[in-house]
Amino acid sequence: MSNSLPESSSFAELRALFAERIAVLDGAMGSMVQTYGLQEHDFRGEKFKSHPHDLKGNNDLLCLTRPDVIEEIHGNYFAAGADMVETNTFSSTTIGQADYHLESIVTELNLAAVACAKRAAKKAEGATPGRRCYVAGAIGPLNRTLSMSPDVNRPDYRAVSWKQVVDAYTQQIRALIEGGVDALLIETIFDTLNSKAALFAAEGVFEEIGRKLPIMISVTITDASGRTLSGQTTEAFYNSIRHAKPFSVGINCALGGRAMRPYIEELARVADCHVTCYPNAGLPNAFGGYDETPADMAAVLREFAEAGLVNMVGGCCGSTPPHIAAIAKAVRGLPTRKLRKVETAMRLSGLEPLLVG
Repeated sequence: MSNSLPESSSFAELRALFAERIAVLDGAMGSMVQTYGLQEHDFRGEKFKSHPHDLKGNNDLLCLTRPDVIEEIHGNYFAAGADMVETNTFSSTTIGQADYHLESIVTELNLAAVACAKRAAKKAEGATPGRRCYVAGAIGPLNRTLSMSPDVNRPDYRAVSWKQVVDAYTQQIRALIEGGVDALLIETIFDTLNSKAALFAAEGVFEEIGRKLPIMISVTITDASGRTLSGQTTEAFYNSIRHAKPFSVGINCALGGRAMRPYIEELARVADCHVTCYPNAGLPNAFGGYDETPADMAAVLREFAEAGLVNMVGGCCGSTPPHIAAIAKAVRGLPTRKLRKVETAMRLSGLEPLLVG
């Protein structure tokens, strides 16, 4: 298994960063893309001029057709103080790209996305000698789930199989690693079984290449029930994925930061790895926008940091470079969460956790 494989060089660097201070992740990609007012021709470029399907809204595709936009967004986040940006690959799997009939370009898409992020990182490092900027390969949750049926009249039906999900993630992960990411970030998880397929795929690719990269995992709590969409509590989710020995685990998206507090506290209590948090800029308003200001988000995440709950903070939907700049400033100088030793025990999970003994 990959636990016995040699580690990539980024492991030691990220361990040192997370031990030294609270690290800063970037903010939203989609809401930043919207500020550019891009049209169908921007998404098509010359390469997809004759593609028979509408492409507007396929933000991942911009890594190929408007790489200048994606690189600029990454660069703005680095300039705001982010230590790490995520590749623009949230939907860059064959399953995600099937909606646009672009399954055939998935490898090319992921390679282009990594290249955009790495160019921005290199420029940021050049602007501040001695600075190290990291790129995480973003692996999104898919638009099909393994735990739930899309047909209320057929609860046993699944729109996708375990093998199809593993194969899709395997192709994406191979390309992200080939492109040169420093870590893999399996994020916005709402179905634990999908995330386990992504972890299984990552393990398989690590075996292929003979080394392992840091795996960062981030779940999304869908509402005030404190559960994922597939029904698990925070602790039950962690019990489900802890076998993968992730570098970090965290919560992102769905709720605003203040509503996340009890779930981050729970995760910080049970996790024997680093803890991350990158919330939305509040809940969407009636117009689909986000109302939390940079100062609002920064104040909440500073509270988390002061309570010793987090090792990395950032932003999800609705957050912008000014949000990240405010967050970076707010946590500067505050101690990072200490890794905790968790007593060895049998920890099981269904929808609820079970601690045996």
